[in-house]
Amino acid sequence: MNSLMKNKIDIGGKIKMTHDEIQRKIGYILEKLNKEEYPELYDVMLQYANYEDVDEWMYELTTDIYDADQTKKFPVCVSEFLISIYNYLIEQQNYDVACDMGSLYYKGRFGKIDYKKAVEYYTLAADNGCRQAQENLGYCYYYGRDVEIDYKKAFHYFSLGAFDGHINSLYKIGDMYRNGYYVDKTPIEAFRIYKRCLETLTEEAIPLVGADVMLRMGDSYFEGIGVEIDWNEAYHFYRNAEVMYYERLMNGDFMIRKCYEKSIHRQSQIKDKRNAELPTNELG
Repeated sequence: MNSLMKNKIDIGGKIKMTHDEIQRKIGYILEKLNKEEYPELYDVMLQYANYEDVDEWMYELTTDIYDADQTKKFPVCVSEFLISIYNYLIEQQNYDVACDMGSLYYKGRFGKIDYKKAVEYYTLAADNGCRQAQENLGYCYYYGRDVEIDYKKAFHYFSLGAFDGHINSLYKIGDMYRNGYYVDKTPIEAFRIYKRCLETLTEEAIPLVGADVMLRMGDSYFEGIGVEIDWNEAYHFYRNAEVMYYERLMNGDFMIRKCYEKSIHRQSQIKDKRNAELPTNELG
């Protein structure tokens, strides 16, 4: 067993999950769950209520629960059920679920934000090769979420993610060149990285990371980060960022609210600058 599990994450030794036990717990949750308040969670539980061969669909169940009703915290009965399955799967050496579990603590969906547990589970997953967990740890070290800010470690973890094509990791490396964190402050390099992120955006990636890339391209043209100031280009990118951030907020990604508000504020600033430059009518 991974040393982190022994030393930091107590999951109670060997966990047994039988088919009958899981079905009983699903039935209990269906009795407790308010269908009107949690329609997606209710449908997920109902879908799995009579499935056989529990080991074949247990991971899919956790994924479906994770994705359901994302704007809301889990009810206690769902949290306890999901955590028990996560811990069982971790003992089966499924470390992707450790990353998912860390994300739920990070977002506060188990009741409150708990960065300490998030870092523990991210580290467990990252040490076992999970790229997403490595990227997530980069954010923890970059912002100092239950760990000391450590830009060297942040750069290390973002580099691992960027190597595998994670655009989130790549634009954060751009941020580090933009701000001079761990690396020399190099605005031209930051802009090149942001532009590379823009060029490699896929249709699948746009809902997840498109707004962040658009915001940084907007900043580049607004502030002159590695490129000439161009308010028209900046406005275009900020407008795209606003639309994309709005969609993410509607889907429960509340941590990006300040970015959403920034994209709107910057558009307002550009409008003011444009209006100030309008010629006056001196003929009449």
